[in-house]
Parts: sequence; C-alpha cells; structure tokens
Amino acid sequence: MRLATNFVLGLIFGLGLIVAGMIDPAKVQNFLDLAGTWDPSLAFVMAGAIAATSAGYWLARKRGAPVFEPQFQFPTRRDIDAQLVTGAVLFGIGWGLGGLCPGPALASLPLAAPGTLAFVPAMLAGVAAGTFFTRAPRIHRPA
Repeated sequence: MRLATNFVLGLIFGLGLIVAGMIDPAKVQNFLDLAGTWDPSLAFVMAGAIAATSAGYWLARKRGAPVFEPQFQFPTRRDIDAQLVTGAVLFGIGWGLGGLCPGPALASLPLAAPGTLAFVPAMLAGVAAGTFFTRAPRIHRPA
C-alpha cells in the first residue's frame, strides 16, 4: 500500500510540475535572466510550493503519527555548514545551466528531449558521487 501511495503522489507531483510549465528549461532560465527576458511565473510556483509545504507541516504536527510510519521525522538541524553551502551552490549552478532540477527532469523524461536525456544521467552521477564522498571514511592524519 505504501508503494502504491508513493507512486500516486509522485504522479500528482509530476503532473503539477507539467501544468506549471516547470519541465521547460527555458522557463527556469528566463526566471534567472533578470536583465533579459525575465519571467516571474516561477516565483509564483515557488510561493505556492512554500504555502503547500507550510500547510503540510502544520497538519503533520497536529497528527499523532503518519499513516505508514510509527512517528514523523521532522528536520532538527539548523546550522549552516560547508557541506550545505557546497550542495546548494552546486544545485544552483546545475539548475541555472541546465534549467532543470530533479523533479522536473524526471517528470520530463517521457518527452525524451535531448537536454533531459543528458541531464538525468549527469544528475544521477552527481548523486552517486555526492553519496560516495559524504559517506566515505575520513582519514585523520596526526598533526
């Protein structure tokens, strides 16, 4: 049941991205082009996402437990470290250059656009590399 629910929710999310036009890399790049063909519509999509997420957190905090898990797992860290900043910078560069982020890239895969077909494997390679380097054991050398 959990897998079916996640699948349906993923489809709804993907359809929302398609309806909002977020699978078009030009829309993202035009949003970032403040001096040229600036398109503010992405700001409205982001505002809607923030509102929906805020409402979701509010509702989740009112419930005793989630449907498929024994307890909620809310984020607890609030610090800003080099790993967070590095990840955000890499994400932003990739988003700006490619015009896609993970959700829209996966939602646009059925279109088989050449840019998407190049972006998704590069994204998956980046995820694998990030996972490897963040989980690799650290070697501590004596001073």
